[in-house]
Amino acid sequence: MKRQRAKQRPLYRYDVYRGRRRGQARLIGAAGCAVFGLLLVLIRSLGIRFSGFLLLGLAALLVLSWLLDRLAAGNHRWRLIHRGFYGCLTVGLAALLGLEVFIINRGRSDMTPLPADAVIVLGAGVNGTEPSLSLRTRLDKAVDYLERWPDIPAVLTGGTGYGEEISEAQCMYDYLTEYGVEADRLILEDRASNTAENFALSKPLLYEAGVDPAEGRVAVVTNDFHIARSELIAAREGYGDVVGIPAPLPWVHLEINYTLREAFAMVKTFLFD
Repeated sequence: MKRQRAKQRPLYRYDVYRGRRRGQARLIGAAGCAVFGLLLVLIRSLGIRFSGFLLLGLAALLVLSWLLDRLAAGNHRWRLIHRGFYGCLTVGLAALLGLEVFIINRGRSDMTPLPADAVIVLGAGVNGTEPSLSLRTRLDKAVDYLERWPDIPAVLTGGTGYGEEISEAQCMYDYLTEYGVEADRLILEDRASNTAENFALSKPLLYEAGVDPAEGRVAVVTNDFHIARSELIAAREGYGDVVGIPAPLPWVHLEINYTLREAFAMVKTFLFD
């Protein structure tokens, strides 16, 4: 028995040592995430502030997991809380992964070859009077689609937001006409402030153009990460056959940032919109 106990002690000490090392690594990782996340939040020009907030949230989770591990080591009640925390975390990560797969899959479903009765181009940010990178990619995709199908009208939808000198609809109109799209095909909706309003306020304009959105096919031009939520909201607003025309962003870090953000926006749409 003495020999067996003597053999067990080094293992116990090793487990404690390994647990401490894991805890230290977790705290170092939390500090790194916090510093890097804060930099992303403060440097607005990078355009990935949401990723910064995610890293700050990850840092908080790492610290919380470290604290719960210590509290659960010698207390039954904290052990139950510890298990509940990791259970909720596992379910949340699984749900996030499922949403991301769905968003990416819908964003890759390019319906550009399909004809439509009308087009809706969803607005995005405007820098003064110039389209943001996100909006410019949508407009370039819209030019290609409208050239492919030259006989259909297009609704340009988006109001005037913070820091915008003109409405998103007007900015899109100026851009598209500059690139050769006929002005008489373009219908401006310049009051919407979110995606739900984009579709709701575009409906009467489509009716005036002779298109029933509940019966006809409407093509929606937006960024690839935004396709899934746009289709969901369009269905809620009574649109029948909606085909997504995805416009990818040119830089990978922006694509990752907005795809991650879109999963949380999907949850918001499910619960509140």
